[in-house]
Amino acid sequence: MIEKKYDVVVIGAGPAGIAAAVKSRKLGLNTVIIENRDILGGIPLQCIHPGFGIHYFGVDLTGCEFIQRLIDEMSKNVVDYVLNGYVYSIDIYSYNEKLVTVVTPKGIYRIEAKTIIYTAGARERHLFELNIFGDRPDGIYTAGEAQTLMDLYGVLPGKDIVIIGSGDVGLIMARRFALEGANVRAVIEIMPYPGGLMRNVVQCLKDFNIPLYLGHSVIEIIGRNRVEAVKVAKVDENLKLIKGTEFILPCDTVVIAAGLIPNIDLLEKVGVAVDPRSRGPIVNEYLETSIPGIFAAGNALVINDLVDYAAEQGELAAEGAKTFIDNNGIPTKDWIKIDVGRNIRFIVPHYVSGERDVIVYSRVQRPESNIYFSINSFRIKMFNVRPAEMIRIKIPRKIFSEIHSSRIIAEVTPI
Repeated sequence: MIEKKYDVVVIGAGPAGIAAAVKSRKLGLNTVIIENRDILGGIPLQCIHPGFGIHYFGVDLTGCEFIQRLIDEMSKNVVDYVLNGYVYSIDIYSYNEKLVTVVTPKGIYRIEAKTIIYTAGARERHLFELNIFGDRPDGIYTAGEAQTLMDLYGVLPGKDIVIIGSGDVGLIMARRFALEGANVRAVIEIMPYPGGLMRNVVQCLKDFNIPLYLGHSVIEIIGRNRVEAVKVAKVDENLKLIKGTEFILPCDTVVIAAGLIPNIDLLEKVGVAVDPRSRGPIVNEYLETSIPGIFAAGNALVINDLVDYAAEQGELAAEGAKTFIDNNGIPTKDWIKIDVGRNIRFIVPHYVSGERDVIVYSRVQRPESNIYFSINSFRIKMFNVRPAEMIRIKIPRKIFSEIHSSRIIAEVTPI
């Protein structure tokens, strides 16, 4: 049994976790980061494409380059870390005393901590969550599995590919397969609009002449030992299948890129409140969850389309941990709740104090043009909003300080 004490335990060593750990050390906090794999870095390790770091570092990097910069910062600031560490449990002893039990090949760690920053990322939606019927042959992968095979192990999963879902990962994987000489038959998207950034629709599909079927669904997988084809059909505005529109797409590989869900099993076990809209924890402006001293950031908090935002949230959570430790708890008592209004799918954080500027992250429910995004008296004009693109806005303190209510509404309204 190995026993340790820290100010901050960070769970997860992806971009949000490493950024949180580095910031915590810079703020003078004794910090350790726990990672369940045998290497630091998380998902960016397998992302050889650019598009990372424009906001966070001010330069366009590949995923590998982005995470290496964070790891270099971590080494420079001497952050302790544990690899191959499975967090078995989190126990709450008191307001500022938690116990994290970690199982590793070297033994069991019992780590006492004043605060926890949870950055365990997200999981991919799998085949059985999509109501796809038919055979269960070889050749079915999640996008993450396919990306790992190709970019970490140099294995091409198949030659004739159908991708289900047009989120950014699915779009990038379509391009990745095309660059390796595979034939990408189609990207199938059930919604009437793409799920990823428009730049990826153009760069990953249109530039490679890859068909995108909007308003369509894969309804059946066909194959004995290996995938042989998929059956596709159109859907109506209620996402119901339109009979008579079915057609067959031959392929040998199906890649599921149907979105991510925050990986918060450990938080749910200790009773953290969850937002059913974002499927992540409910947090205040310090990114503190409903349990005092436990903070969340990155894709474990909310699914981000840019890794820069995940790293930024890691830093915000570290600042929250510092405030918690210095004040024996977050000092604010009277919180203002932000509720969602017209065309807002979710907003994070859920509670603000009115005592400082706050960065909010939000997504809309449907695409819309020429609108205002507004919270109370704050209003910003936006040309386009889309579900695939996170709205990130810094709200000045004075907007919240003018509020004389315990509840305000965030909404999108036409100009």
